Amino acid sequence: MNTSDLTLFVQIAQSGSITASAKQAGITTAAASSALKRLEQQLGVQLFIRSTRQLRITLAGEKFLFHCQQALASLELGVVNANESVGSIAGNLRLSVSSDLGRNILMPWIDEILGKHPALAIDLTVSDTLSNFFEDKVELALRYGKPQDSNLVAFHIASLKRITCASPDYLATYGEPKHPEELRDHACLLYRINDRLFDHWEYSQSASNYKVKVSGNRVCNDTDIVKRWALAGHGIAYRSEIDIYTDIKQGRLIQILTEYQAPVVELYLVCPSRQQVTPTVIAFRELLREKIKQLV
Repeated sequence: MNTSDLTLFVQIAQSGSITASAKQAGITTAAASSALKRLEQQLGVQLFIRSTRQLRITLAGEKFLFHCQQALASLELGVVNANESVGSIAGNLRLSVSSDLGRNILMPWIDEILGKHPALAIDLTVSDTLSNFFEDKVELALRYGKPQDSNLVAFHIASLKRITCASPDYLATYGEPKHPEELRDHACLLYRINDRLFDHWEYSQSASNYKVKVSGNRVCNDTDIVKRWALAGHGIAYRSEIDIYTDIKQGRLIQILTEYQAPVVELYLVCPSRQQVTPTVIAFRELLREKIKQLV
C-alpha cells in the first residue's frame, strides 16, 4: 500500500473532509477521492459512507484507522532513526511557543536536542499570540488547542489538566475557596489573547457542572506574567498543569478545588503543511511527547 494513501486516509478521518485533506496534502479533490477508492479496493472494504452533505467513517474504517496510525507512527520514527544515523537532523528550525512554555519549560529541552544534534539550529519566537506561519516565517508552533484551520498539520502532544492554584501567602491571607462559586469573592488572575478575556472558569463534580465568571484587578496577555502574579500572592490562577508543575511540586503554589474537575487542555505541535514535516520536525515532536509524559 502507498504510504501517501494511508496518510491521506488518516487526514480525511480526522478532518471529515476530502476537500480539506486534499488541500492540506497539496493535491486535487479528485486525486484524493481516487486515492481513497484505491485504498478501499486494496482492502476490500468501504472506509467511508459518502453523501452530498456528509462523510462518515465506517466501522471497518475505524478499525483500520487505529492500525494505520500505529503503522505510520512507526514509519516516522524509523525515518528519524535513519536520519540520525547519517547526521541529517540538521538545519534551521523556526519555532513559535507561548511565553510560559518557552521560558519555563522548553529551554532545557531545546538544550538537549541541540546537544544531541549539533548541526541543528533553533530560531525561537516567544509569544502568546498565534503565529501567522507565512508572515512570521515560522515552521512550527507549539500551542494549546487544536487549530481551526484544517489545512494545517496538527500533531497531538498531550492532554493536560487545568489546575486552580494560589500561593500559600494568598491562601493564608484571604482563605481557600472550597466551591467554584466562591471564586467570585476572590482576586482571580486573568489572561487575555487577541482581545478575548478568559474570565469563565469551568468545573464539574459528578453530574454537576459549574461555569463561573471570575474577576480581578490584574489582566495580562502574557501567561508567564499571570503565573508570576500568582507566585507573588496577588490572586488565584487557572493554569495548565505543565505550566505550574514545578511550582506545585516545590510548594510555591498550592492546588485548590481538588474535588472538582476542570476541562483538559490539548497541546498541539502545528506545522503549515505536510510537505514541511521533516525528520527534524518528527524528532522534535517525539522529544516533546516523551518529556511531557515524564512530567505529568
